Amino acid sequence: MPAPKPSTLGPLQPNRFRPPRGQKRVYLPNFTLTLLRTPFAPPNYATFLTPLHLNKLDLKDYLYNLYGVQVLSVRSYVQQARVRQDKPGARLPKPRRWYRPRASKKMTIEMPATSPFLYPDAPTDFTPWDKEMQERALEAREKEQKAMGAEGSRLPKEDGKTLREQAEELLKGKKAWRPGWTDWDLGGRPKGEVGAGVGM
Repeated sequence: MPAPKPSTLGPLQPNRFRPPRGQKRVYLPNFTLTLLRTPFAPPNYATFLTPLHLNKLDLKDYLYNLYGVQVLSVRSYVQQARVRQDKPGARLPKPRRWYRPRASKKMTIEMPATSPFLYPDAPTDFTPWDKEMQERALEAREKEQKAMGAEGSRLPKEDGKTLREQAEELLKGKKAWRPGWTDWDLGGRPKGEVGAGVGM
């Protein structure tokens, strides 16, 4: 009986994509996926900010059934938040009362090279989002937190510079001193202001 001939191996073929077939039907998702801007990642990779309870199969099933995105692999990473003083949203942050906010979860998907994704250009005009007011509010909040902290008593006072400038103007004769009570009337209102008094 002749020996069997060794079978010739054909060219290697990559595994075909098999979309996930989730059995859980969700019509109105109660979670939010945030697509993050990753300019240094390859065009066939995308990163999302996801809830902590979302797993890899849920993400693949969600992207395929809703957007038709084919996902080859998913990588997940849970990032712990930094420890901060007091809980967020507190009116008066208490020093030396530590609190760790909730962790965040990021997932990076790999898509086929034949269907790259290009993130849209970053906006240059932030007027519709009122970015300037948000930045001013953030600076004021950080300044207030520093003043309420342990090193707040050592920070220079903002009104100290104003008082110093006023004293220098008085010494140089640029302004004449007058008592402050002369700017108010007997009713406790600034002079020149019209208002109804008691019993009128």
